[in-house]
Amino acid sequence: MTKKPTFEENLAQLEKIVANLEQGDVPLEEALAQFQTGVKLSQTLEQTLTSVQETLTKVMTDNGEIVDFESPEHTENTVDHDA
Repeated sequence: MTKKPTFEENLAQLEKIVANLEQGDVPLEEALAQFQTGVKLSQTLEQTLTSVQETLTKVMTDNGEIVDFESPEHTENTVDHDA
């Protein structure tokens, strides 16, 4: 079974492709293939970031319910450190 690349590995590969294409000395066919790979990597990275963002904007309440981080239920139960 092939290991799925991490976010960091995908980002490093995308950066390498961009740097290679920016040099401008890549044959057209190879440049097109690299561009297509870069687009796929970019889409994968965006999906990962969206998923992480959705996860981070949720919080679990004391009773185990998952709610939006800024919801009134969550803010009513927070401690006011200024009081």
